[in-house]
Amino acid sequence: MQTLNAADILPQDADTALLVGRVWSKHAGGPCPVILRGGEVLDLSGLAATLSDLLERTDLQETLAGDHPSLGPLEGFLDGSEGALLAPVDLQPVKAAGVTFAGSMLERVIEEQARGDYARAAEIRARLAPVLGDNLRGVKAGSDEAAKVKALLQEMGLWSQYLEVGIGPDAEIFTKAPPMAAVGCGARVGIHPISQWNNPEPEVVLAIRSDGTILGVTLGNDVNLRDVEGRSALLLGKAKDNNASCALGPFIRLFDEGFTLADAGRLTISLKVTGEDGFEMAGESQMQAISRTPADLARQLINRNHQYPDGVVLFLGTMFAPVKDRRAPGQGFTHEVGDRVEISAPELGRLVNWVDRTDRCPEWQFGLRALMENLAARGLLGKSATGT
Repeated sequence: MQTLNAADILPQDADTALLVGRVWSKHAGGPCPVILRGGEVLDLSGLAATLSDLLERTDLQETLAGDHPSLGPLEGFLDGSEGALLAPVDLQPVKAAGVTFAGSMLERVIEEQARGDYARAAEIRARLAPVLGDNLRGVKAGSDEAAKVKALLQEMGLWSQYLEVGIGPDAEIFTKAPPMAAVGCGARVGIHPISQWNNPEPEVVLAIRSDGTILGVTLGNDVNLRDVEGRSALLLGKAKDNNASCALGPFIRLFDEGFTLADAGRLTISLKVTGEDGFEMAGESQMQAISRTPADLARQLINRNHQYPDGVVLFLGTMFAPVKDRRAPGQGFTHEVGDRVEISAPELGRLVNWVDRTDRCPEWQFGLRALMENLAARGLLGKSATGT
């Protein structure tokens, strides 16, 4: 493990960006919602005990503009002297949309065809990519064009459950992690020891208020077990929801005049994996290639048929499915213990984590009950979004 510094993780315009998140503060004795200002981590516990509650404020930007006590410099939460940087989410469920980019659609079909056997992936990719790639490129989900592509691929015998959610009218939305289970920037992320074919999934993540308002975005790593899901789509939960398998951060960038939802839809997301074995892999993807708009995905998630009273965060789907050979020619990419994973965008900063086995990552022990007990002991349970 290595120590990060602020320059490693902050957006290029951090001095003007509106960045909120969570830290574990040694001084406060527990988790605190915070805002970053001038390199200082400012405590927002006086406004709300949880980040979920803070984001419910309708006067959020005006309130954040005030003075708030400092918990110390950001560097102190990266080197451990002041505490630790946590995932910028607490009471909110962590949801994810799947198969929202043409590249990931193709790779999911390959997993399905390979039945989780990574040794068959290269051959299947060579056979399917020319056909599926050409047909899926630029198709908007749920459109008349998508319906025509579906009919064509069905005639060719190439239709798949992944293509149904990829370009059909209904998005795939699943639970990535329960509240409080996500890890933050600088933490270890977990790969289940049964998996021999797995990968990071770099994604943009929406922060959504209980009324459906999209407030801002952060970076996420939807750690994925390709061989497990490839064996059966019904194993999605085992492939996705494991100890330390969800990373978020470093901060939520709230929308303001300088950064809007439209700007988020134009982000370029970069992925870099550096292994202790000398392996390196890098790539980038454009949010503009998404098959469904972030607003449409948010509407499919939270609506009159499904509410999230504590707010919710939503992974928008991966744009990058790594296929660079690692262990042997034709076997594609898989993680090794010790990999450093960087997911970044100039406007959002850099989410950095190190890969380990799920049974060697720190156990998840601080859940909702522990949070309530901690807040009660600190006299914070009376803090609400209205400041009462």
